[in-house]
Amino acid sequence: METSLPANHPLLATSYNNIGSVYDDMGEYSKALEYYEKANKILEISLPPTHPDLAYSYNNIGITYYGMGEYSKALSYLEKALSIRQKCLPSTH
Repeated sequence: METSLPANHPLLATSYNNIGSVYDDMGEYSKALEYYEKANKILEISLPPTHPDLAYSYNNIGITYYGMGEYSKALSYLEKALSIRQKCLPSTH
């Protein structure tokens, strides 16, 4: 897939995120983070800073850090996700 799409294509981010999710479900948090962070780097480059997909990405990283017991890192990413969602969702959501 990487040979036919540019390295920062959002579809690659989706694939990386899905792989990260499987590793997360398996309890392999370091491997999950590796893929979530690859996805996140692509999204940070290709999307505006308040895009909901970026919030989803930060949330995944935060939840993984939570699973690893790294609570301050988890909180940092979860707060980033919340901040984006507060900006891009209606107040009644």
